[in-house]
Amino acid sequence: MSVFDGLEPKGVFSFFEAIAAIPHGSRDTKRISDYLVSFAAERGLDHVQDAMNNVIIRKPASVGYEDAPTVILQGHMDMVCAKEEGLAFDFHNDSLKLRLDNGIISAEGTTLGGDDGIAVAYMLAILDADDIPHPALECVFTVDEEIGMLGAAGLDKSQLKGRLMLNIDSEDEGILLASCAGGVRVNLHRPIAFETYRGVPLYVAVRDLAGGHSGVEIDKGRANANKVLGRILRRISLVSELRLESIEGGTADNAIASNAIARMLVADHNAAVREIAAIQAELKHEYAVTDPAIRLECYYAPIHEREAMDAKTTDDVIFLLQMIPDGIQRMSFDIAGLVETSLNLGIVKTEEGCVHFASAVRSSVESEKNALVEQIRYLAQRTGAQAELVGAYPAWEYRQDSYLRDKMVEVFAKQYGHAPVVKAIHAGLECGLFAGELEGLDAVSFGPDMKDIHTPKESMDVKSVQRTWQYLLEVLKEIR
Repeated sequence: MSVFDGLEPKGVFSFFEAIAAIPHGSRDTKRISDYLVSFAAERGLDHVQDAMNNVIIRKPASVGYEDAPTVILQGHMDMVCAKEEGLAFDFHNDSLKLRLDNGIISAEGTTLGGDDGIAVAYMLAILDADDIPHPALECVFTVDEEIGMLGAAGLDKSQLKGRLMLNIDSEDEGILLASCAGGVRVNLHRPIAFETYRGVPLYVAVRDLAGGHSGVEIDKGRANANKVLGRILRRISLVSELRLESIEGGTADNAIASNAIARMLVADHNAAVREIAAIQAELKHEYAVTDPAIRLECYYAPIHEREAMDAKTTDDVIFLLQMIPDGIQRMSFDIAGLVETSLNLGIVKTEEGCVHFASAVRSSVESEKNALVEQIRYLAQRTGAQAELVGAYPAWEYRQDSYLRDKMVEVFAKQYGHAPVVKAIHAGLECGLFAGELEGLDAVSFGPDMKDIHTPKESMDVKSVQRTWQYLLEVLKEIR
């Protein structure tokens, strides 16, 4: 029995449920891509699947729209995979367990994948229907958006005829996005040198932070577990000699880390535990409003002698955790309230003889983005780490004259009785990659209300999904 029984539009919720049953995390999109290809083939729709698993499905114009301009509908098929601590769930093999409570859709203990599964569901519902008036459609489903917009970057866009694009990858109903920041992922890899050290095994964890999307929620003042962990390790190092064994924190470069763990050997565990207790009190005070659930865990065991990171590696890793910038770097002086430049230290992990750091850098000013990247590269140089840049994407510049934006504002006002908000966003959107290669592209991004995306608390509002669906259909109807 479907959790969405009786919900309209039936097609949208049916396809969303089908998508949730198929594992589709970033870099794990072959199965959902093949599902889209099968969907198109079964309905005799023209389609193409590229080597990256991007899919384009085309549908001819309905009667009366033969002369209307072709419209691109676009969204991504991958999702951020995050789960509650300790939950037995395998994103590569398990289906999401959807639930519906009081008109709110979520998943049990995991991210929901509404970002951007709802776009996929909307497009499939339109492609599947025979009673929806619309221009010729090019439905573009991209992969690996959540790890640097890799699918959109690699897509051969010359095969697209449309120059009007509806990007369905926004999380606030009533807001039309017309510009976004550019960005890049900066990965640092610090090789580990080992030594045998005798000390007290100590485990420290940062738990239960709010987390969130590092573009949309970077201005909410929430703590980053990786940065908090760096603060703790530095403070411990001031009262006791220590050697790190491993550190792990965060799940995605574009998600604010909500949990982080360090394992180490310390010379004076009593001094370390006292320092951790002091920091706990400080954090509770500092984040009483923005991260009230923040807590630290600390365990230790009898003294032991074993292999750990040597003194230099330990010092360099703590230095990087402390000194890699994080959060808002500059606010815009052109657009009130807009974050201009930021970064997020989203992932820290110990693996294959290295400590790895992954940061998502964003800016609507290219020179500021480059300066921030160079700052991180310099830190890497000074600490014996290697730096690499992955998934760079351009900013999407605001278009002064936009037929599509004007049309969408007009349709919105008719449906809702008031004008929408048209704004720029600090988060990255694939629109910039398409606009950079499709001359004259006129694009707008929108979507239904979602909360806490990229976290296990992610949710989506049913009524907002329904209203946004009607809005999408009316926009397509009005493009003649």
